[in-house]
Amino acid sequence: MFTGIVAAVGRINSIESMGTDGDAGVRLQISAGGLALDDVGIGDSIAINGACMTVTHKTTDGFVVDVSRESLNCTVGLDRQGEVNLEKALTLAERLGGHLVSGHVDGLGSVVLFEPVGESWRLDLLAPSSLAKYLAHKGSVVVNGVSLTVNSVSDSDAGCTISINLIPHTIEVTTLRHLKAGHQVNLEVDLIARYVERMLSLSHQGAE
Repeated sequence: MFTGIVAAVGRINSIESMGTDGDAGVRLQISAGGLALDDVGIGDSIAINGACMTVTHKTTDGFVVDVSRESLNCTVGLDRQGEVNLEKALTLAERLGGHLVSGHVDGLGSVVLFEPVGESWRLDLLAPSSLAKYLAHKGSVVVNGVSLTVNSVSDSDAGCTISINLIPHTIEVTTLRHLKAGHQVNLEVDLIARYVERMLSLSHQGAE
């Protein structure tokens, strides 16, 4: 589990294919940036742009993870070199500064608008229609590993458009500052919303 509070911006330095066919995954060597790794061991989890990955090896300045083809097909930003948001797994001794995050990407969103508004930035994202029921006004959503609050929701045939406000601190300490219209992002909906939807669906079935 994670909180969606990015601890450091790291960088994917190298990408190595783990096979020769189209189903092969990749091995990523990642520079940890300012993320302290002294308490991280082999087998521990680290969220990379919101996707939970397992540390398979530690290097002088970072760590290595293996990413399956399935994970690559369901996410963006893990198949190329560049900056990534990093967060170590949550411990019971830490404050829950964001919200409960599983590190399992639910879908991909597209940036519709990203522009400054006063001292902050407005980010509008188009999410798939399949995620619309989990997105609510003042609810939580994870964007590339960052826990954010939804300011407004608008449904259409194209999907669900959500508007988010990013404070200067978020822009400064995450990779969201690089977003542009048309970019894709990893989305994870609120964990509690998924369970509520499941309970309601079973309750409805029982009433029939």
